[in-house]
Amino acid sequence: MFPTLKQYIDQIGANTVPENRKEVLDQLAAYIIYQQKEDKPINLNFICTHNSRRSHLGQVWAQVMASYYKIPDVLTFSGGTETTAVFPMIIKTLESQHFKVTMVDESENPLYEAAYGKDDALYLFSKAYDDESNPTEDFAAIMTCSQADEDCPLIVGADQRIAITYDDPKVSDGTDHQKQTYLERSLQIATEMKYVFSQIK
Repeated sequence: MFPTLKQYIDQIGANTVPENRKEVLDQLAAYIIYQQKEDKPINLNFICTHNSRRSHLGQVWAQVMASYYKIPDVLTFSGGTETTAVFPMIIKTLESQHFKVTMVDESENPLYEAAYGKDDALYLFSKAYDDESNPTEDFAAIMTCSQADEDCPLIVGADQRIAITYDDPKVSDGTDHQKQTYLERSLQIATEMKYVFSQIK
């Protein structure tokens, strides 16, 4: 892991998570602990409507926190109920938080490599939650927005479905506080994923 990113994570206070959020997050921690105990894969698919903002932040921060706490066999994914593109402000936000992001292709739905260490990276692009690059069984579906939670009563193949929803930073698009809003949302998700993985032994 990049030293600057590790130092950034060191400063995140997992104990600042409100009690009502811990109740939801503990469901995810319990799933990870169970999979670990049963020697099963730990596949986490973060799902939102457009797979453009919150679901990517969930995917990124869950993978990074698994690495930070040295929890093996964790693979994170993301998807939407429809396909759009990763919103550019998500990329800028991750760069401001010490990720090294490279655009791999410049299509309407670009592919990005988000590196968090010398040999560690995630590939980000917008896709449906049941895209061929995502798991079809043995995974937890984490619903990061209430719209997707309502629109998808059934996620085929999921062992468990957990609603960990976040306010959409999209509301700040076109305003002077866009940068701050995206950073706040990313930091909230980072903090909550740090809390989850801090529970895993």
